[in-house]
Amino acid sequence: MLLRRTLLLSAPALAMGAMGTLSGCGFALRQAPNFDFKTLYTNFSAGSSLGNQFKRSMASGSDVRVITDPALINEAEVLLDVLTDQRQKVVVGVSAAGQVREFQLRLLFKFRLRRRDGAVLTPDTEIPQRRDLSYNESQALAKEAEEILLYRDMESDVVQQLMRRLATIRTANPV
Repeated sequence: MLLRRTLLLSAPALAMGAMGTLSGCGFALRQAPNFDFKTLYTNFSAGSSLGNQFKRSMASGSDVRVITDPALINEAEVLLDVLTDQRQKVVVGVSAAGQVREFQLRLLFKFRLRRRDGAVLTPDTEIPQRRDLSYNESQALAKEAEEILLYRDMESDVVQQLMRRLATIRTANPV
């Protein structure tokens, strides 16, 4: 009983000590990224859902203007070259009867960032994503909807990784 009362009375002091330790180590919640450039040209295809999600994220989380019109390429400080934006659906498991039981969904995004003068800021970089999807023929419609959600989740992951990588770029010092 005494031990319990002592623990309850010392809990606020322990919590304050933990908060002091966290603030002293530089801990902070993730904030919107700051970019070293104000305009960016990208060559995402018009129907790319990954490209649309990237443009929305840049518009809502930064003051960077994304240019997609090739006629306005000279207005951009940096150019994001999309080298690969590819989806794959691979069979990874089958039953004894030869029926598909598991798929692996893959999303491969490869890009390069360069200045307008051609100086490479980021060499060719890949951001791969993989998700496993079990499959049952009796639930084909539900599995199709799950596949769409998994691809959307992978795209969100790629966009967040891409934005974090772009935020670390300093345009004055190319690689």
